[in-house]
Formats: sequence, structure tokens, C-alpha cells
Amino acid sequence: MTTNSALRPLSASEVLPQERLRVWLRLLKLNKIAEAELCKPLRREFATTLPRLDVMSAFYRHSDGLKISELSRLLTVSNRIVTGIVDHRAACAQLTAKGRSEFEKQAAAHKAWVAELLGGLDGEDCAQVMDLLAVARSIPMEDNL
Repeated sequence: MTTNSALRPLSASEVLPQERLRVWLRLLKLNKIAEAELCKPLRREFATTLPRLDVMSAFYRHSDGLKISELSRLLTVSNRIVTGIVDHRAACAQLTAKGRSEFEKQAAAHKAWVAELLGGLDGEDCAQVMDLLAVARSIPMEDNL
């Protein structure tokens, strides 16, 4: 009888890469679930999306306005994606007073939904996750996340 190599125990040199892959896949799955859960109330209560909220957030933090290229760099997306949300003819854009007020309402609701979604984490859990993510972020990468 032959042994299936996929079922053999992992060697010591294979365990860590396999664990890293499992972490990566778990992060992707949790991100997908969280985004899906946060998109529902955004659509229902504000008729908007997470990408639009991200764009509004960037403009809110940069009240003097942003060039489309600056906005895409901040959001780490292409200019093409940004111009799907912001007028493609604009060289520079910013939130109006009404837009700032609307963003504040949406951001407060979003914060409450995230708090509810992650309600099972206490302060110590959050600090531990943030510490681990900081370690992961310090690993040299092309765009250094």
C-alpha cells in the first residue's frame, strides 16, 4: 500500500510555513465575514458602501482636499477605482460641509457596528491582536502594508 504524501505528518521545517498559511487564510476569512457584516447596515441605513466610506474618511482627514493620485495612494487602490467613486474629471476634491456632516454620522454608526462585531474581544485581547499585527507589519514587504 502506498502512502499519500498529502497525509504524511509535516516535518519541523514545514510546520511554521504551514502555520503562517493558516493564519493568512484565517485573516482573509475573518476580513471577508467582517466586511460582509459591515456592508449590510451601511447599505440599509446610508445607501453607501465601505469603499465610499473609506474615500469620505480620507477626505475628512485632509480637509484641504486631495488630488486623485494622493487619494489612491492613501487608500492603496488604483486611480481607476477612485474615479469610480469620485468625479473622474476632478483633479482635486474635498468634502463639502454637508459631506463632512454626513461622514460624521456614518463614521459614528460604523464605529458602533465594529464595536458590536468585535464585542467578544476585551481591551487586553485588542492590545494583543494589535501587537501581533504590528510585528507582522514590520516584516519588510514591497509596499510595507
